[in-house]
Amino acid sequence: MAEKVPDSILEALDRIIQDDTVPRNIRKAASEIKESLLHGKDSLAVRAATAISILEELSSDPNLPMHVRTLIWNVSSQLERIAVEE
Repeated sequence: MAEKVPDSILEALDRIIQDDTVPRNIRKAASEIKESLLHGKDSLAVRAATAISILEELSSDPNLPMHVRTLIWNVSSQLERIAVEE
């Protein structure tokens, strides 16, 4: 089975990366998550689990705008499906 990251996850990460209202450290982390999901060496399930862990930490940042926190929760829930299915 080919391991492919759903486009909806990549689009949400791109929205976070390109949003100037998001703190720089959050945008950088989102970019690293996207890169890891696309080009990581581990299985997709392991990459998804790692991304979930990082996203949970990011969502607790007090400087994070609420709309971005919601996006992060949405991406996390989509990644949870991948981690469980694999």
